[in-house]
Amino acid sequence: MGGVAALARELGHEVEGSDQAVYPPMSTQLERLGIALRQGYLPENISADCEQVVIGNALSRGNPAVEAVLDSGRAYTSGAEWLRENVLPGREVLAVAGTHGKTTTTTILAFLLQAAGREPGFLIGGVAGDFGVSARVGGGREFVVEADEYDTAFFDKRSKFVHYRPAVAILNNLEYDHADIFPDVAAIQRQFHHFVRTVPGRGRLIVNGHDAHLAEVLAMGCWTPVERFGFDPGFEWSARKRQADGSAFAVLRDGEQIGTVEWPLLGDHNVLNALAALAACAAVGVDPAVVMPALRDFGGIKRRLEVLGQARGVTVYDDFAHHPTAIATTLAGLRARVGDARIVVAMEPRSNSMRLGAHATALAPSLDAADEVVFLARPQLPWDAAAVVAAIRGRAQAVADADALVAALLGTVHDGDHVVFMSNGGFDGAPRKFLDALQDDAG
Repeated sequence: MGGVAALARELGHEVEGSDQAVYPPMSTQLERLGIALRQGYLPENISADCEQVVIGNALSRGNPAVEAVLDSGRAYTSGAEWLRENVLPGREVLAVAGTHGKTTTTTILAFLLQAAGREPGFLIGGVAGDFGVSARVGGGREFVVEADEYDTAFFDKRSKFVHYRPAVAILNNLEYDHADIFPDVAAIQRQFHHFVRTVPGRGRLIVNGHDAHLAEVLAMGCWTPVERFGFDPGFEWSARKRQADGSAFAVLRDGEQIGTVEWPLLGDHNVLNALAALAACAAVGVDPAVVMPALRDFGGIKRRLEVLGQARGVTVYDDFAHHPTAIATTLAGLRARVGDARIVVAMEPRSNSMRLGAHATALAPSLDAADEVVFLARPQLPWDAAAVVAAIRGRAQAVADADALVAALLGTVHDGDHVVFMSNGGFDGAPRKFLDALQDDAG
């Protein structure tokens, strides 16, 4: 929604918005664009002269602002539909879908198209370091969009990605998630198949060849050429790692090496993200061998194992963790990079699926690469965190609030540690508070 607001502002509209507990980096980006932010979903936060209200999928019937919009009869739409009507017509849309890696892959793809001189537009669910914004209209033909399977709005329960009608679609992976709206994996697969149905025969589907759930989606029906990517040299696009941590790898097309990538990101998941983006570039006529050297200077994405700083010999990271698989792959990449150094994780189960307990049994194993875990079990967490904490392989403890978490970390870290904050929310500013406390101690 913040990206949609940024696009509307770039198109010349006067934009204002309301949210609960807006936090950086999105809040600072919007303020820099001159977009007024108001706290809380309140009717009075919608100006009387507002001509159209774009309603995000976090709001339901019964919300005071939603009820006021409906009662007033004023025009309203969803973010996905606004994008389709106002930005995407006439563009070559490249959409990135999947349970994991959407933001990173979307950013890599936009970065590579930029390196090719295509001046793409984009809408990313995070702030790209190289662009400094999460969205722009762009001057080129291509528009790259992060294609989310979450539902569109209270009045449109289809997945957001069915609105985008891409020419090229990346299907990164498919796992169970969003337990608040999907009863099982089959329900998610059905939405992915609705998405596949929108990709034209002249287009391309770039699909993770290792993912059985995606293979089942394609088996429901497919009308578009498919190219698979992964570590299997039999796929149309494959990677051969040159460094265990994924920081260097060769790229193969139809089994023939076409180049190598050396870059600052790490982990097998990011190797696959880059591979998918390179395949998508090729689908719109960009030579991947020409642009892949640019990845050496790729600036990454805010809150994707982002290094916040270092103090007292401790390196502090901020990571947007939302699912056990993403947690495990991120930590595996970091372990490959840091070797035997201690990894300490500050973990907050905050996503809807996490809070509902859908991933509770998988959460402890996902933290196996950590030496120590401080688990934020807020009093309102509706399931017993004690069992998860007890099952964690390394040392683990639970705390009730962010201040206690920072205190616990300060009491356990020492020189050479790598501390990773993992949450898909603001974490009450704990990562920055912890780093500031370390720097104060060092001073």
